[in-house]
Amino acid sequence: MSATGFIQLYVFILAGFVGFLVISRVPPLLHTPLMAATNAISGISLVGSIVLAGGQYGKLPTILGVIAVACAMTNVVGGFIITDRMLSMFKRAEKPSAKPGDTPAPGGGH
Repeated sequence: MSATGFIQLYVFILAGFVGFLVISRVPPLLHTPLMAATNAISGISLVGSIVLAGGQYGKLPTILGVIAVACAMTNVVGGFIITDRMLSMFKRAEKPSAKPGDTPAPGGGH
């Protein structure tokens, strides 16, 4: 492996370690906004993987690009589903609407 390869491996391992430390220290209140931000980052990686899969770089990069598109798309869709579920926990329950012909309760209630 060349010196560039070692530097790239070092940066990859360092980024994983720093990312783990940052994510593990996030308070529960900030998980929903953080999920939304990571969905945006996954969208950026999806665009990059589409560029790799669609470029004429050879057979192996195309196969790896298709795998990356599938993984990134799964991450984006799953992240949005989970974020939607988390946000729905904070919605207020809907009040039952009055049916036509119902009379209001005595004393108002507006």
